[in-house]
Amino acid sequence: MELLNPYFCRLSIEFMTIHFSKYQGTGNDFVIIDNRHEQFPKKDTKLVHRLCDRKFGIGADGLILLENHPTLDFRMVYYNADGRQSSMCGNGGRCVVAFAKALQIISTNTTFEAIDGVHHATIDDQGLVHLQMQDVYDITHGDAYTFLNTGSPHHVVVTPEVKKVNVKDEGAQIRYGKLYGEEGANINFVEQRSSDTFAVRTYERGVEDETLSCGTGVTAVALAMYEMGKTASQDIALEVEGGGLRVTFDKNEEGYNEIFLIGAATFVFKGEFVWKH
Repeated sequence: MELLNPYFCRLSIEFMTIHFSKYQGTGNDFVIIDNRHEQFPKKDTKLVHRLCDRKFGIGADGLILLENHPTLDFRMVYYNADGRQSSMCGNGGRCVVAFAKALQIISTNTTFEAIDGVHHATIDDQGLVHLQMQDVYDITHGDAYTFLNTGSPHHVVVTPEVKKVNVKDEGAQIRYGKLYGEEGANINFVEQRSSDTFAVRTYERGVEDETLSCGTGVTAVALAMYEMGKTASQDIALEVEGGGLRVTFDKNEEGYNEIFLIGAATFVFKGEFVWKH
């Protein structure tokens, strides 16, 4: 008899029930599925898109699969809401750590693999996650913008009043413009609030709209603001539409390391989705 993952139950030859959990990190929300038995159809972009659809599915900014890894605690596989596998998602990384803790795969410390490499993280009993991000060595300063990759590519623009920015329209113009070509980039609009506090709004590729928060985005903003001389602090507060995050880092001659994205990862609900395959 075939032993099935308890997160997947076959109803018949044509239907499968997919069990999922919903998590959010400062309003950036994710459908997360335990795929350690590798039964989720990973190449079915239409299914991923359907699950993330806010009208016809569960609704989320992205979908995350937690999978086995030969040497680490687990592997994180991330998909954008458009159904395509994507680059690193910082808030998603924090949420999958909380999910792994709920599954009792980890306790307070973890090491896992994502698309951009190995990450270390800690989580406390209140769900506060310290997620180590990849080191950053290359930062490009353009005409009125800064570009860097913090696991995902980010374009950073300083603006005097971030609340007045039409993020969807202005972000799309840059994302689809000649600067980044077909691959595009995530677009961050930043307003300085104090010597170590910045307000951020982000247009995310793959979602193709503004999201309430972007983890790799605020990480990029923190480093860009330090690089531009906007702050002397290496412990920066980021105000996003969905709440507050912190980014800490060290600066050396080669670039930035010991970069941590810090914030709560919150369980929202769990359920099941019947899928015809």
